[in-house]
Formats: sequence, C-alpha cells, structure tokens
Amino acid sequence: MKFVSYNIQYGFGLDGLFDLERIAKSLAGADVIALQEVTRGSPENDHVDMVAALQELFPDFFISYGAGCDVLFDFVVENGRRKERRFQFGNMILSRWPILATRNLLLPRSHSVELINLQRSAVEAVIDTPDGAIRVYSVHLDHVSPDERMAQIAFLKERVLNFVAEGGSLTGIGSNRFPELPLPQDFVVMGDFNMEPETPEYIATVGHDDRFYGRALRSNQLVDVLARFGRLTSDCYSWIEPPEGPAKAHLDYCFVNHALFPRVRDVFVDMDAKGSDHFPVWLELV
Repeated sequence: MKFVSYNIQYGFGLDGLFDLERIAKSLAGADVIALQEVTRGSPENDHVDMVAALQELFPDFFISYGAGCDVLFDFVVENGRRKERRFQFGNMILSRWPILATRNLLLPRSHSVELINLQRSAVEAVIDTPDGAIRVYSVHLDHVSPDERMAQIAFLKERVLNFVAEGGSLTGIGSNRFPELPLPQDFVVMGDFNMEPETPEYIATVGHDDRFYGRALRSNQLVDVLARFGRLTSDCYSWIEPPEGPAKAHLDYCFVNHALFPRVRDVFVDMDAKGSDHFPVWLELV
C-alpha cells in the first residue's frame, strides 16, 4: 500500500514550465496521493482547473478537494447569465479505493500586512482500503510565520487525535438511510508543513527528543516516519529554490499514529522529481 505527498506548486516545475502530465508520471504506482497547492482559476497558471485536469490524468481514482481560499477573480454576463471566475487554492486527495467521508479543516490564520497569507487547510479523507478503513490528511501550513504554524499544528493535532470522539463527518445516522461510517483510529498525515526539523513547530508535532530515550512512541504525538527510519539526515531535503538551488530545506513530512508505525515498510523523498519546487515524500505500508 503506497502513499505519496507532493506540493505541486500550481503545476510549475523547477524549469518554470507548467506540466501536470510530468507530475502525474512521478506519482505512478501510488495508491493514495496527497497534493498541495492545487488551484482553480489562478492567474499564475492561466486560470486552469487543476482539479479537473488531475481527475483526467487519474481517471480510476476517487478524489476529494478542499479549497481553503476561495475568492472572486472576475465575472462576465453571457446570454443574460452571470459567469463567475473564482480563484481557489487548496489540497487534494486521490485514492485508488473509495473515499467514504471527507472534511475540509480550515486552519487558524491571522491578518498579515506585508506578505501574502492565504487561508490554509487540511483535507481529511476516510478511505476504504482492502485492509480496512484508514484516515489520510493532505496538509499545507503557513509559509511565513512560525507563530501561525504553531497555532495550526495545535488545531490539526486536536482534530486528528480526537477524531473518534468528534465523530468525523457524520454520526447518528442509523435511522436516516445513510450507511454507518467507520471511525478508524489509524491515520497518515502528509503534506507541506513549511517547518524544518527540530524547530519549535516540529517539536510541537512529534514531541521533544529525550537525551537517552529519543522520541518514544506515544498516543498523543504524531510519528515522523522519515526520522524513525533514519532518513531525515542533513543531505535530505524536500524543497529547493528554483532552478536547482542554492537554497534547500526539508519542509515536507509523513506522520502516522503510533499503532500504525509497525506496519511501515519504507519511506523516502524522491529528489529526482522535477515537477515542482518540492519533492514527493513516499510511504509504503505492509
């Protein structure tokens, strides 16, 4: 069972070219795909509907898209009917198996004055895999303010760790002709967190590293599988300043809950992909 997360930067690669087919090829073989910076109606990429385009490239996949930011760009009146063109910016999940339920979690934000600050979000999907239901999150945190990321991480962890108590998208539906939805404990949280290892935001996500015992598995912390597998080294990075440097940073992660971690077979960053300024993070479960 293969999962992959990829911030696809409006569809633009390291060479500055818009190419969704190149992105799709780098995701070949994945069963569940978490994407960030997926847009509709953006002037950056000639107002393309990336959701529709990606659905065409993955016709056999179930999809869920959540726009954190949705604003009116312009409109025209044709044949007496108003036609709007809206800018949407958000996250997407594509799954080989049915997506039973989804929520678009809007993360805390503040009014920025000098730099652009879009409403960030996390898409939550309950997926009916052959081994049972599992939760998958596609996450994108603020890129400017560590304080804002701290608030977003606290909110996200509250939703992820208390999912069963909250009930997900819909509960109490036995008499309403809806199927009863599963409330899986196991989860995979993937995305662009815009934080580097061992920063305060990172520690808030996974807990402090003890001098003797490291980061022991705990039910109230997320597990960074790259770090647990010894892959989060100084030469590992998931973002590079186009074209090809010089700035590099590790900003993208894959987290799981403590009970799911023993099923992790492999995790790695595909630093050969050229479809974005970020690189895909892959996770394989037994």
